[in-house]
Amino acid sequence: MKKFFEHKVKEAIIFLVVIVVVFGLLASRMGMANMMNTIMRTAHDLLLNTVFYLMGITVLTGALSKLLAEFGVVSLLEKLLRPLMKPLYNLPGVAALGGVMTFLSDNPAIIALSKDKNFSSYFKKYQLVSLTNFGTAFGMGFVVIISMVGYGQNYLLGAIVGLIGAVVGSVVSTRLMQRFVLRSYPEMKESVVPHAVQDDTEIPESAQQKDSLFLRVLNSLLDGGKTGVELGLAIIPGVLIITTLVLLITNAAPAGGYDGGIGQGVPILPWLADKIHWVFEWLFGFSHMEFIAFPMTALGSVGAALGLVSSFANSGILDGNAVAVFTAIGMCWSGYLSTHAAMLDSLGYRKLISKAILAHTFGGLAAGIFAHFLFLLLSLI
Repeated sequence: MKKFFEHKVKEAIIFLVVIVVVFGLLASRMGMANMMNTIMRTAHDLLLNTVFYLMGITVLTGALSKLLAEFGVVSLLEKLLRPLMKPLYNLPGVAALGGVMTFLSDNPAIIALSKDKNFSSYFKKYQLVSLTNFGTAFGMGFVVIISMVGYGQNYLLGAIVGLIGAVVGSVVSTRLMQRFVLRSYPEMKESVVPHAVQDDTEIPESAQQKDSLFLRVLNSLLDGGKTGVELGLAIIPGVLIITTLVLLITNAAPAGGYDGGIGQGVPILPWLADKIHWVFEWLFGFSHMEFIAFPMTALGSVGAALGLVSSFANSGILDGNAVAVFTAIGMCWSGYLSTHAAMLDSLGYRKLISKAILAHTFGGLAAGIFAHFLFLLLSLI
């Protein structure tokens, strides 16, 4: 008990020292009052002008997603994508349904499918756990693409290139995860359900709706919109907390000096990135070191990362290449550091969390690099 108490005391002291040093340095540059005002005003501005904008998108995309599912479009997409699953991902064809669902909603959608015994019976154990990486690579993809295109029609090409990059990243992440798992746990080659038939037999569909066409459309719109509201609410903490802190260490003082205004900060992150600027310029084609804030934020929350894009657009530094890389990394990573642990834990494979995170880190980097060079190639044509 004494050792436990001493450990907690040390932990508390270290935490306080770190907080005092970090915010003390920021306050020494900005002024304590200005720093506090900037934090509160930035969070308030993000809530009104970013969160509600993103929530509007999630409500509309949620309604559209529900309509697509209700009238068989999701099933059609799954059938069209099914032949690609084995050669690209070494997954059964039915896994395509998971990719479509996470693209239209968010990462946890893949877990709901994975827990379905009928669905999981098509998989070997190492394939089932790799669904965490596969599904995450498309999380909130619809919202990310719509958000990027919303900043201007000129960014449509960048968003499409980013989608292709995310597919490349998903292949890298899923394949690496399978390789890591089989190397450490070769016994996971066995099927999830013993003697399960490993083919692409159709998953039984639910009974045909008997409601009228009007009711089916109305219910789909309302239920999908409600899901969009829940997703919009879920991203509020990430956008307000993470984005505010990132902006605080990314932006600089205005021309007249610090006055506690919205979005001000001390450019610590760009200063650090500038020390190795050639890496980001070559790998991602970033023309401004502020852009590095997006992938770093996407590690924890793609919703928070999208909140940064509006500030880039408002400052006039956003370009097509950045949109391509942001779309690719935003979709592929989509906050995997904050979801992978919970997702694998819910599947009962907590021991594989580190392997999934490592594989997905490489996948996100591959997505961004591929998107940059593909956009560069298309720009030369």
